[in-house]
Amino acid sequence: MTPFKENGQVDYDGLKKVIEHTIKGKAEYLVTLGTTGESVTLTKEEKTKVLEFTIETVKGRVPVVAGFGGNNTAEIIDSIKHTSFKGVDAILSVSPYYNQPTQEGIYRHYRAIADASPVPVILYNVPSRTSSNILVQTTLRLANDSKNIIGIKEASGDFQQVMTIVRDKPEDFFVVSGDDAITLPLVFLGCDGVISVIANAFPKEFSEMVRASLNYDVIRARKLHYRLLETMSLIFREGNPAGVKCALELLGVCGSEVRLPLAPASDNLKKDLQAAIHLLNRVKAVA
Repeated sequence: MTPFKENGQVDYDGLKKVIEHTIKGKAEYLVTLGTTGESVTLTKEEKTKVLEFTIETVKGRVPVVAGFGGNNTAEIIDSIKHTSFKGVDAILSVSPYYNQPTQEGIYRHYRAIADASPVPVILYNVPSRTSSNILVQTTLRLANDSKNIIGIKEASGDFQQVMTIVRDKPEDFFVVSGDDAITLPLVFLGCDGVISVIANAFPKEFSEMVRASLNYDVIRARKLHYRLLETMSLIFREGNPAGVKCALELLGVCGSEVRLPLAPASDNLKKDLQAAIHLLNRVKAVA
């Protein structure tokens, strides 16, 4: 996520704290300029500076993935051409929204981005935000036709769709969950991990759950999943990233300011999150 000051400017001190918090919590890679990072309300200059600051702060300790998505293919390609990718390991590109492209349009959009990108491309399918689903056939076609498209963040919530991709994909194409609450079952079904929201606030606990799942430690993974489930639900109750920013403020990491048209978490949500975090800490202490 991208912290903001009360005056609306990017809070780079807060961003540094979030980066250190997630790395210390053993997150294995960071994604900047994504949905949780409020990239749609950042200017081009802010995006460049946030990306550069992230790379400089990370110092190669973990891979960095940068968000390059939108509904204007030519504009995305132009942004790629004018970006230094030193320190960037891959890009995450959300499927085009609002235009309502056909599957052929989605395919051509991603092929154009993959051809222009100097680093590998991760597809991002999130129909709840784009009103457009990348169908299984399109995902597999892209996976087979472009060596520069290496994986997909699947946030469709459709288990049948995800399982079919996992079953039929090329061996070196990875599939990660885009939904924290169903990451546990998706990993058991063959997904390779997650790009997470809650890991901004609870990287240690969530990373441990994912690693336990990948290692088929069912009992431990399930225990950690249910320990986090209430908090995972709460951070999305009033939209992302207002909820996770509120959690980070309660944890003393950074402020909870968001940019319009988003609104900050309500007092009721803050109260409920405070109670959930208190319970989570009590459970950890007992465990």
